[in-house]
Amino acid sequence: MKKVLAILLAVVGFASEAQVTMPQPSPGATISTVVGLTDVKVEYSRPKAKGRKIFGAGEGFLVPFAQTTPWRTGANNGTSITFSDDVKFGGMDVPKGSYLVVTFPGATDWTVVLYKDASIGGDMSKYNKANDQTRAMVKSEKVTEKVETFTIQITDLSEDSKTANLQFVWENTSVKVPIAVDFDKKVMASIEASTKVNPNNLYNAANYYFDSGKDLKQALEWITTAAAARPDAFWIMYSKAKIQKALGDKKGANESAVASRAEAQKASNMDYVKMNDDLVKSLK
Repeated sequence: MKKVLAILLAVVGFASEAQVTMPQPSPGATISTVVGLTDVKVEYSRPKAKGRKIFGAGEGFLVPFAQTTPWRTGANNGTSITFSDDVKFGGMDVPKGSYLVVTFPGATDWTVVLYKDASIGGDMSKYNKANDQTRAMVKSEKVTEKVETFTIQITDLSEDSKTANLQFVWENTSVKVPIAVDFDKKVMASIEASTKVNPNNLYNAANYYFDSGKDLKQALEWITTAAAARPDAFWIMYSKAKIQKALGDKKGANESAVASRAEAQKASNMDYVKMNDDLVKSLK
């Protein structure tokens, strides 16, 4: 009897702990990237269309236009976005932190809201406009190929890494909200700190000043110090030549380019040999 009871207890205990694992109808997803020096992270759930009509006017659409209550922009607990630094979202200043992303879809325009009270999760009945951090009005676009599963992406990262777009895509609709960052203060603080610790960082600091159109005389001072510490570093001397050329010092630029070419030739780096040849030609 005791053995039977023990077996029954074991079976009951196993049944209470065992759970059936099944795919979720709206699986969770996380995307993250760095825009400039700012970490941008999005956490959301991805519902599928499953033959339903998603966006449109009137009855029969999953997300009707002109709603007074926002869409949670996904499924389950909605969508959250986190910025590690202050940003501009849709052209408006937004402090660093985490926000819910809620939206008011329209036929041609969407209102995209960053919402401060994350405790409401996906329960849009608790939405209170007073808790909006910011609102961005953006245009919607049509996509040619149907997107079955709701997708959020961080796209269109600019060449200078200062801007990107937060994109929502579902069914045949795409919406993009611009994100802009300002990393100049961080870079300047890093330059000040790192160049005191490691003079080799003067090379990076000088290049940043040159590429950003800042004080070229300061850039030349830094690159000269860096070149003196590494006379064999043809890449540093080449940067010095470019800065000298920008300052109008053709003679100095020519001397630096010739010196850079000679070291590049020793290192069999033919790319820099050609780059220096081109730079010397441009000085004539």
